[in-house]
Amino acid sequence: MKHPILTLATLLAAALNIFAAPEIPGAEKLTYKTIGDTNLSLFVFKPEGHQAADKRPAIVFYHGGGWRGGNPGALMPQCRYLAARGMVAISVQYRLAPAVKVDGCVRDARSALRWVRAHAAELGIDPDRIAAGGGSAGGHLAAAIATLDGFDEPGEDLKISARPNALVLFNPAVILAPVDGVDIQPNKPTPKEPTISERLGVEAKTVSPYHHIKPGLPPALIMHGTADTTVPFRVAEMFTEAMKKAGNRCELVPYKDQTHSFFNLGKSRENFIGTMQDTDKFLASLGWLQGPPTVAGMVDKLR
Repeated sequence: MKHPILTLATLLAAALNIFAAPEIPGAEKLTYKTIGDTNLSLFVFKPEGHQAADKRPAIVFYHGGGWRGGNPGALMPQCRYLAARGMVAISVQYRLAPAVKVDGCVRDARSALRWVRAHAAELGIDPDRIAAGGGSAGGHLAAAIATLDGFDEPGEDLKISARPNALVLFNPAVILAPVDGVDIQPNKPTPKEPTISERLGVEAKTVSPYHHIKPGLPPALIMHGTADTTVPFRVAEMFTEAMKKAGNRCELVPYKDQTHSFFNLGKSRENFIGTMQDTDKFLASLGWLQGPPTVAGMVDKLR
């Protein structure tokens, strides 16, 4: 398999992600895994007055960026809001290309959620109420740890599950291998843009959540723009249909005429409010949150 051709900006983004995890205001920075000389960090946002004796629900977020860019600060507004609503919200730093391919990202995603569950008592978290969430490539990682088996790091305690108890997904890349009826890469690669298969590191089906749907998966919420040309809306529809066919709860909320990454506060205040209201209602339906969403009244404080 060819090595992806990456731009200098991508290489720098990857290096910064691996070697210099950012400081995020209002978050506690904790190391969940060490690879060689590299410490991978979690950024933990806690509700006001939170104590280790609490057993609060939690959500572990994975940022987007095509498995080769982005950083944990991208989901800071979502974390701040859910912490204000009473959850422990966590944003994950994971390795990026060219240091690893997608299979390595999945390993990091599993390690992070397993670490959170293993340290639930110290973090004041209920180990049976941990959601995974993310957008685009980060949505893929959240869905992957819910659906895939394996991808465990040697030496980790496999008695501690790395599977989340719920999923909150924003335009997630949940189909990575060919399926009749969907073009998984509508934006065709250029000579400087690697194909999906070149990014994966393993056979595509191995890391494609859609291809591993089975009964007994956690309840899922998907919010997806109908005009997305990076991850087509049909991808979300097919994943939802397959989840329901297998007897799993999966809710798809279409955002009409919205494109990729529509949910980010920096891109659209209105869509950020809408997606967090949808998230809030979904988590409340699980009994994890109480009362109506409050995001509209506090959105300007979350940046």
